[in-house]
Amino acid sequence: MRTYEQTHSWLSFELDLRKLDYTTWVELGKAAEGIAYMGKVPLTPEAAGRLHRLYLAKGILATTAIEGNTLTEDEVLKYLNGELHLPPSREYLTQELDNIVDACNLIGNRVIEIGTYPLTPEIIREYNRLVLRDLPLEEGVIPGTVRDHSVIVGRYRGAPAEDCNFLLERFCDWLNSLEYPDSMEDVYSILVAIAAHLYFVWIHPFGDGNGRTARLIEFRYLLKAGFPTPAAHLLSNFYNLTRAEYYRQLDAASRKGTMDDFINYAVRGLVDQLNEQMQVIRELHFDTVWRDFVYSHFRQHSAPHARQRRLVLDLSKVKENNGWVDVASIPYLTPRLAEEYARKTRKTLSRDLNFLEKEHLIQRINGRLRANKDIILAFLPRKADLIKTVD
Repeated sequence: MRTYEQTHSWLSFELDLRKLDYTTWVELGKAAEGIAYMGKVPLTPEAAGRLHRLYLAKGILATTAIEGNTLTEDEVLKYLNGELHLPPSREYLTQELDNIVDACNLIGNRVIEIGTYPLTPEIIREYNRLVLRDLPLEEGVIPGTVRDHSVIVGRYRGAPAEDCNFLLERFCDWLNSLEYPDSMEDVYSILVAIAAHLYFVWIHPFGDGNGRTARLIEFRYLLKAGFPTPAAHLLSNFYNLTRAEYYRQLDAASRKGTMDDFINYAVRGLVDQLNEQMQVIRELHFDTVWRDFVYSHFRQHSAPHARQRRLVLDLSKVKENNGWVDVASIPYLTPRLAEEYARKTRKTLSRDLNFLEKEHLIQRINGRLRANKDIILAFLPRKADLIKTVD
């Protein structure tokens, strides 16, 4: 008998789905539906690029912030754009980001180029070497090398050091042997990704970087499940947003030796994150359709039409007060509009607004106006139609 069988008997490498709450199955169905929807939404390359950078920033920040990285989301976005400059004392923070980006790119490229391929202990060691590359580490911690000493994280003691290599082999053999039911491949893939995360954290085979390595393994299985890259970062982001609960769930799972509560927690969070991401995608898609709709009203390349187009597009970006602004503030709404109307009379602005209202591109009530973006909601009844129906 190996030592871990006495100290960590829950490392049975099973995925017992009988204990999952029925609501978790409902949420898993929602997650699979959301992923299918996201994979088919058309976006311009520019919009898709913005979405990718935003959720890459969230993902790499999340997986490093859980371990103590103090950069903000804005700083990470600047880092991705090559615009972040930190003093030498904080440069190690961007090294952590470099490591996660390179690891995610490695995993993503392999999934694209190779498709399905077995997970091996050497691949896992490679992940750990990447996440710890060029970082200051405690004495005795060697990136990619299985630890030879005991570790305690919070109240949890990792698996016995003498069994870690054996457990890594069993972990990979178990994952590679799993069969995915044809009718539930998407749902099952999500469950496997979460279970892999939890089993790896239970083993805790390395001297450092186990959490980051676990989240990379989870990321790998989500990509294999067909998750769009931005969505594959969502679980890491959820764990970071609920960091205290994440650690509580990990601790509870290790004490009880069961994973059903952790899976329930992770799946609910995944669905919440998917809903938020789909809303972002809807807004990006809506903005693209609205912009095309506005341009369709100005096919003539005249100076007045160019000015009117810019006016309605700048007005479309107002978020406060549901988009409503005072008419008097229009010439000062943006630097571009200030320049446009600096040499124009008030009559010019009045004519522009009248034209936009006639074209139904703006709404105007009691000295206030906003972009009439609702007009492109094809299945939203117009107020006039509703009134006629009521009459």
